Amino acid sequence: MQACLWLEWAGIPACILIRMRHQLRHQLHQLFSVLACAAFLIAAAHAAPLQAHKVATLPTLHPLPIATSGRMLATPSPAANNFGATDFVYQWPGTYFRAAFRGSQVFFRVVAGKQILHIVIDGQPAAPLASPDPGVYAIDGLTQTAHTIEILIATESQDAPNTFGGFAVPANEKPLTPPHRPRQIEFIGDSHTVGYGNLSATHTCTEDEVWANTDDTQAFGALTAAHYDADYQVNAISGRGVVRNYDGTPADTLPQAYPYVLFDKQQKVSDPAWHPQVIVLALGTNDFTTKLHPNEPWKTRDDLHRDYEATYAQFLEQLRARNPRALFIVWATDMVNGEIEAEAQKVVHARQQQGDHHIQFLPIDGLSFTACNWHPSLADDQVIAAKLIHVIDADQQAWNHALP
Repeated sequence: MQACLWLEWAGIPACILIRMRHQLRHQLHQLFSVLACAAFLIAAAHAAPLQAHKVATLPTLHPLPIATSGRMLATPSPAANNFGATDFVYQWPGTYFRAAFRGSQVFFRVVAGKQILHIVIDGQPAAPLASPDPGVYAIDGLTQTAHTIEILIATESQDAPNTFGGFAVPANEKPLTPPHRPRQIEFIGDSHTVGYGNLSATHTCTEDEVWANTDDTQAFGALTAAHYDADYQVNAISGRGVVRNYDGTPADTLPQAYPYVLFDKQQKVSDPAWHPQVIVLALGTNDFTTKLHPNEPWKTRDDLHRDYEATYAQFLEQLRARNPRALFIVWATDMVNGEIEAEAQKVVHARQQQGDHHIQFLPIDGLSFTACNWHPSLADDQVIAAKLIHVIDADQQAWNHALP
């Protein structure tokens, strides 16, 4: 025998069939659990994400202590802007800024640059800002408690650097020190490391579509670093190789650009606080994915191989001199019939034969390459991150290698 018991939970009517008296309690418990979950999902669906909005009139502000990651120049800031004495000029991808405060409102200052800013409050994403105009932006309506804010640069900026002007809070709110992260990991590479076009579901993309669909915050570097709660740098440039750029394009190769803060090569990197315990490299895609042209210096593929191997080995030696105890992971795909993998593995094997015991080669085969211009997709980024995490976890001392 069955009966229908009508109940209402969070304003939602429902009927539950009662078959036997002793089942009533169990059925009611199931109903309440399902309806409570439904009510929560309905409320969440209607809750608008936090939104940064531009402001013209400012209250009295106090600058927040700021933690940065990525290569950048600290330049003098206008003295009257209430955001501190320093602006931050940056060009390499993967740059981000962190701050903490107690209060219900926070401000940040965008100075210059074409970029997409991802804003994260207490670990939850706010609405991103695409190509924001210079000026001061506010996020308000927060609870009167302690908060953290991160602004992460999702896009690549080869053409020109960007500038960020810091964080501030109203005078009646309290600046806090952003949490310290003792782990550091660096990613060196080309467009695969940048996250080039990884949001796209199609191979065909215009330059503007590539820019709009590039999200370094969801590329494998950011995913791997988040797994370990590590600070990270992404020192990568799309289209660049070890000795040869994509299709022989004239520009600095990655090893030539690497020593500098910005792509103008005016100032060399000097960051005494950056001691990555793990360095991940992936270079060679642009060296080998296109045919040689008659005007290039390599007459045969063997000539290109020899130059690549010697230059990559020299680059790794220079990195090792600066990071004597870091774990190096060199990975490569099976593109170009395995040519990239074979060449990168030769370089790693030579380093191992010379006594470098903290370098490993990681082949990553079978990626889908379904994003813009046959680049790794978001799913590919997750595969790469998982394989890197497996290698790092296998080295039980990985996070102790570079400690003082």
